[in-house]
Amino acid sequence: MTQEREAQLLASVPDKLFIAGKWVESSSGKKLDVYDPATGKTIKSIADGTADDAQKAMDAAADAQDSWAATAPRERSDLLRRAFNLLAERAEDFALLMTIEMGKPLSEAMAEVKYGNEFLRWFSEEAVRIQGRYGSNPEGTGMMIVTQRPVGPCYLITPWNFPLAMATRKIGPALAAGCTSVVKPASLTPLTTLAFAKLLEDAGLPAGVVNVITSSSSSSVSKPIFADPRLRKLSFTGSTSVGISLLKQAADRVLRTSMELGGNAPFVVFDDADLDKAVEGAMVAKFRNIGQACTAGNRFIVHEAVADEFAKKVAERVKAFKVGRGTEEGVTIGPLVDQDAVDKVGSLVNDAVGRGAKLLTGGSAIEGEGTFYEPTVISDVKPGSDILTEEIFGPVLAITTFKEEAEAVKLANATDFGLIGYVYTQDLARGQRMIDSIETGMMGLNVGVASNAAAPFGGVKLSGLGREGGFEGIHEYLSTKYTMTPKP
Repeated sequence: MTQEREAQLLASVPDKLFIAGKWVESSSGKKLDVYDPATGKTIKSIADGTADDAQKAMDAAADAQDSWAATAPRERSDLLRRAFNLLAERAEDFALLMTIEMGKPLSEAMAEVKYGNEFLRWFSEEAVRIQGRYGSNPEGTGMMIVTQRPVGPCYLITPWNFPLAMATRKIGPALAAGCTSVVKPASLTPLTTLAFAKLLEDAGLPAGVVNVITSSSSSSVSKPIFADPRLRKLSFTGSTSVGISLLKQAADRVLRTSMELGGNAPFVVFDDADLDKAVEGAMVAKFRNIGQACTAGNRFIVHEAVADEFAKKVAERVKAFKVGRGTEEGVTIGPLVDQDAVDKVGSLVNDAVGRGAKLLTGGSAIEGEGTFYEPTVISDVKPGSDILTEEIFGPVLAITTFKEEAEAVKLANATDFGLIGYVYTQDLARGQRMIDSIETGMMGLNVGVASNAAAPFGGVKLSGLGREGGFEGIHEYLSTKYTMTPKP
C-alpha cells in the first residue's frame, strides 16, 4: 500500500460539516486533528463543530422531516439501494480509510464494509414493508386502524471502533422509516462518517435528511440538540457510563432511545465441546477488531477438565499473530485506539497476574511508534480480578475455570452487563438450557460471531435498550398510531 494511495484517499474525504445538504466550515473556524493510532501522526484536520453548528444541523433535520416522511417508501428504498451499490463499488477505499484512522487490519476493515453495507440492503427492503392493521374491535361496535409513522428527527451518536457499520446500522433504518437525523461520529474516527455522508450525497440524498457534525466536544454539540423540542429520538452506541448520562438527558424530553452500551461477554467451554472449534471461535470472538468490540469475549469460562488444553491451543495461536500497522501484509493485530486504551489493558493484565493468574504469552505494551499492546493469554484468573468485571477492550484472552454446569451459569451471569454470550457444547439439551439461563440479549452457540444485519442486535441489564438490525430495527424509528372509526 503506497503512501501516495493513502494521501489521495485522505484528500478525497470532506473536511467540513455536512448541514442542509452543504459542506460548511465550523462557525468557530477551529480544526479537529485526526490521528493514525499506528504512528501517532496527524492524518487530516477537519472542522471542529460548535453548539451553533449543532443547532443549524438540528434546524436542517427538522425542516426536512415532513417532506422526507411524505416521500414514498419505494423512493426511500431506492435511495438506500443506490447507497448500497455505491458502497460496494467503493469498498476498498472505505476499508483502507478505516484501517488508517482506526487501526484494524485491512482484511477486517473489508469485512466491516461488507457487514455495514448489509444494513443498507436490509433496510432498503424493510422500507417498503412498514405495515399496520385494520379490523373490528372485539365488541363489534367499531373498526380499529393501527398505523406506523416516522418518529421524527433523530440524534445518532456513533462510536470509534466500527465507524462504518455503526453509522449504517443507525442511518439505514432512520432513512427507511422516514426520519431525518443529525449524526455525531466519534472524534477519534470521524473520517469514515464524512466519507459515507459524501456517498449518500452522491446517491441522491435530499438536503437536510442526514446532517453530520464532527466535534472535539460531544457535550457542547449535544446540548442544543437535546434542548430542541423537535428532537424525537436518540440512538447511542458507546460506554455504559456515557449512555446513562444521555438517558438522563433524554428523560427530560421523553425521547425514544436506543442504547447499545458496554459488554462483559462470557465465553463458556464445556468439557464435551469440540475443542478445535472452540479455539477457532475464541480467536474471532476475542481478537476481531483487536479485541475492541462490545461483543468481544471478555471472560473465558472453561471446564477444568479441558482448561489446560484449551489454554495451550489458544496461546499457540496467539503467539503466531503478527502485530503491526493494519495496512501491512499479514498483520492480524493492529494498534489500540489511543494510549489510554493501552494503559487500561495493561492495568487489567497486571492486576490479574498480581493476583496469581498465569501469563502464557504477551502481557506488555510494545514500545515505539503507535499504541500497540501484545496479544495476550492469561490462565487461572482468580476471583476478584478486575479483568473479570471490567470490559477489557483489547487483545487479552483471560481464562478461568468451573466444575459444574450450574457454576458456569452463575459465573456467566455474575455481571451487570448482558449483551452477548458464547457457549460451546455438543450436548443439544445443554445448549438449550444455556439459551434459557444465560442473561444476555444475544448468544453464539458453537459460533464466535453472531452479528448479522437481519438479526436484532442489543442487550439486557446495563448493556442497553432497544434493538438494531432485523425486523425489530426499523420499529425503533416508528411510532404506533391507533384510530377508532364507527363500524361501516
